[in-house]
This record gives sequence, C-alpha cells and structure tokens, in this order.
Amino acid sequence: MLKRGKSSVLTVAEKCKTVLASNWQGKLNTVKADSHDSKEEIYTSRVKYFVRKGRPYIWVPEKELHNVNTIIDERGSFAVSSPFPGPLASILKSIKKLPARVALIGDAVLVEEEKAKLAAEYLKKILLADQKAVEELSYSVSEILNSSHLGSTSRIANLQELFQGDTQYNLYKFNVRSCMYVDTNAKVHEVSLEDIEKSKADCLAQFSMSLIDGINRSETRRRALILFCITFLNENAKDAFILSVDMKGIDVLAKVIGSVRDDGSREYQWKELRFAFKDAASDAETFCQRLLEMEEEALKKISSVAGI
Repeated sequence: MLKRGKSSVLTVAEKCKTVLASNWQGKLNTVKADSHDSKEEIYTSRVKYFVRKGRPYIWVPEKELHNVNTIIDERGSFAVSSPFPGPLASILKSIKKLPARVALIGDAVLVEEEKAKLAAEYLKKILLADQKAVEELSYSVSEILNSSHLGSTSRIANLQELFQGDTQYNLYKFNVRSCMYVDTNAKVHEVSLEDIEKSKADCLAQFSMSLIDGINRSETRRRALILFCITFLNENAKDAFILSVDMKGIDVLAKVIGSVRDDGSREYQWKELRFAFKDAASDAETFCQRLLEMEEEALKKISSVAGI
C-alpha cells in the first residue's frame, strides 16, 4: 500500500501551488507611504485572497493603510502558511516548529472597479461549485470534514464572508517577481516562476485544512496513525497527528521513542514521517479510501505477527 521514491512526494513548485490553494488568508506587507530615504518601514496585516491563473488576488479593507501605501509604492510581499489548524497548531508551537509557508515578492496592483466586479463574480461561482462538491461527498468523508472546526478550517465559509456585512474592500492583483518555499525545518527553497506556472495545485487542496483538523480531533483516527508508524516504519510511537495531506500520501508528526542517551535513558521526541500511497488519490473520497486500506493492511500485519 506504501511506496518509496521521488515520485511519492510533491515537487517544491507543487507544494507552493498547494499551500496557496489550500489557504484563504495571508500576511500582506507594503512600504509605508510616509517612509523616507533608506529607512523604509513596513506595514503588515492579515488579508484574504484567492488564486486565479496562479496569481493571488487580495481583498484589502478600505480602512487598511495598504491602500495608501500602494499609491506611492506598489512593491510588497505576501506570505501564506500551510494549514495547521486545531491541536496541530499547539503541538508545533510547543516544539518551536513553524508550518511550511510560501513567501512571494512582487507588486500589489489595484484592480479597477469593473474588473474587480468580474473577479468577485468569478469567486462566487467558484465557492458555489466548491459547496456543491462538499454536499456530494459521501457520509464517511463529510463526517471527517464536519469533525473539524469549520469556522477556522472552511475555505468556503471564510471567503463567503467577503460578500457579507458592511466592510468595503479594494481588490489587488499580486504580480509575483520571486517565490520562496520555506519548509518545516526553516530551509528556504527558491522556486522559479516558470516551474510555478507549469505546476498544478494538489487536488485535495480545497479540503486539506478540514481533513487535517477532522482527523487530528479524532482519537480513533489518531490511533490509526500510530498504528501506521509502528507497522509500516517500525517507529515506536505513542502519539501522532496529520501534518499535511496530498494526493500522493500523508505527512505525520509522530511522538516516537528516541535514540539511547549517554546515561542509557531514552525519551520520546516529535519526528516527521512520510507515508506515500501506492496509487495516487484523485479526490477526497479516494483519499479516505486509501487511509482505510492502509488501516486494514496494518491490522493484517499485526494479526500475522501475533499469529491470530
């Protein structure tokens, strides 16, 4: 059920596209309009966005200082983190580990009113299609999604808020000049724009945050992850959380027994582990089926060892 090799993981460019497609909010940085000479000050705020043709379109509330800054200087940067909702966030914080993230440098260009209206209509259609896709999911998949904290994991619900309430927005197109992927070990990978353009976001991206949180909030499903660590990788784990999901497999953050110390003692430590599917999952339904197949295979291995 598991496989090895380079083809079992996403490329860095695919990871960038997937991070951008799975989230809906990021940190926009622009140069303050009242800065002078080389002493440039940066204004930062969290904003919502969506991706169209590989380019982020950012909704900035009218009251934000970005609207003034970009009149003088369109230069900016935009940072987006991979999903790390619920219990996973506190675990990462406790071990001083940051989630993988994408850092873009480029220009924030104001979209004229008529084109902004067209972009808003486009987003509404996308959200309706996504909602329909969710409604057509089987009970087993819906159960996982509904187990998550939808207020903080539902891309659909959070982007729909752009069209509710009294807040007025300006829409910006972020023209990317350079892209960097920062992995969970804080290693920076510069990614060519050509590779970004050619690559595609993972097919699970729109559901990834809810899938991660739904699985991590279930003790039963986390026990299955522990079982995977023991049977497939021979790692003595006492706890495990899904770190990321994609069509090729899952990354797990597991609490495993460490190596022998100088005094002969051993203690548990958090370790990232990769479980690659033998066959890629083309959608959320297939992804959940792959996890079930892995669980069945793990149980067979244990039964075989125990002679049951």
